[in-house]
Amino acid sequence: MFNIVLVHPQIPQNTGSIGRICVNTDSKLHVIKPTCFEINDKSVKRAGLDYWDLLDITIWEDLDEFMSANEDKIDRFFFSTTKSKQPYFEADFEDGDFIFFGGESTGLPMDLMQKKWKNAITIPMGKNGRSLNLSVAVGIVLYDAIRQNFGNLRAFGNI
Repeated sequence: MFNIVLVHPQIPQNTGSIGRICVNTDSKLHVIKPTCFEINDKSVKRAGLDYWDLLDITIWEDLDEFMSANEDKIDRFFFSTTKSKQPYFEADFEDGDFIFFGGESTGLPMDLMQKKWKNAITIPMGKNGRSLNLSVAVGIVLYDAIRQNFGNLRAFGNI
């Protein structure tokens, strides 16, 4: 399915909820350190409920380690950011894509996004909006990527 990449996540409950979303969408979760918590933190697992043992997760020591292992896939990297004007629903997602999300208060590093700026995407918000909860943002973008690849969600899962 898809690869969700969390770069320096800060709130364990969000990471747990995103893990649960990944299990329910057959997606892989990549967590890039440093984080502000331990992945085995009980608050991460509590938010992930009993899904945590089913999660396909890779923990990377840093962004350099992740990039070295995946640099050949950079054309399929998508960067979710408030700094782009391109709506996520205009991206052409493909099965196996990597969708990046930054830490809750920091976002993604600009030098990372500049590696493939044309793939920087945003979730449109009203004039008073600054940001969305990280797990909500992951759900919005990921389920649209699934919709794009399966035509309608009846082809996916138990609908």
